[in-house]
Amino acid sequence: MFVSVPATSANLGPGFDTLGLAINFRNEIVIKPARFFSVSTRGEGAENPHIRKNILFMNIFNKQYKILKGKKANFRFEFNNRIPISRGLGSSSAVIVAALTSAFVVAEERYNKRKILSLALEYEPHPDNITPAVMGGFNVAFIEDSKVYSKKRKIPDYLRAVLVVPNKTISTAKSRTVLPNSYSTDEVVYSLSRASFMTALFMSESWDLLKIASQDRLHQTRRMKQMPELFEVQKIALANGGLMSTLSGSGSTFFTLCYADDAPKIHKALDSKFPKYRVFTKSLDNYGVTSKS
Repeated sequence: MFVSVPATSANLGPGFDTLGLAINFRNEIVIKPARFFSVSTRGEGAENPHIRKNILFMNIFNKQYKILKGKKANFRFEFNNRIPISRGLGSSSAVIVAALTSAFVVAEERYNKRKILSLALEYEPHPDNITPAVMGGFNVAFIEDSKVYSKKRKIPDYLRAVLVVPNKTISTAKSRTVLPNSYSTDEVVYSLSRASFMTALFMSESWDLLKIASQDRLHQTRRMKQMPELFEVQKIALANGGLMSTLSGSGSTFFTLCYADDAPKIHKALDSKFPKYRVFTKSLDNYGVTSKS
């Protein structure tokens, strides 16, 4: 049994807790029946005892499996983690989505993606990461009466994501403490108008105005000040052909959307300027979580 879930980039500038897309940067889990429970982990976080044991995954999986089957069972779990951890690429959402999906697959129970998305809300109250992790593509999502409402648009294969992953984290919880308790009407209207316009651009595959539409006054600049070099990352990415360049989630990763032909130039410029950071060029993902029995 096999489950795979993509990385995600949320907010995309002004779409605070609402907009997100999936990146073809996948965590994979192989699950086998076994006499005894066991876990093996490769890749990101394998050196961290807490992550190596995949405690969050196992807690969610065991709870959901017991709900489905009425009992516990032993399996061997083989994790191959590719998504950088605590870097704003939806690593926690990927774990949640993978654990829930795995429980249904192993229990041999039918499921649909809306069901997984609904269950994921128990563990992640913001839909901007869990929605693209489940659905793939570009997503607009919100919550009403404990239900996720979302709309997806597939992303064409001529686009790429260039990701700059710093060697230090920005805690999501800590980053929210730098945000004010209230905003001015001008700030709210500024970001609301751009989030709405960005949505229209993605839905119509109109990329030329993304640089303007991705600007924000609610959270991005305030969060970037915790790691000022991110302003230079953004400047270089846009100067070398980036269609938009935004803080990924709460950071510290910076996400740049570009045409495939421009990706090598952007990648090279960022890699040269920030040799201590990791730079990745990835395709976008339109599938979301996938599984095989």
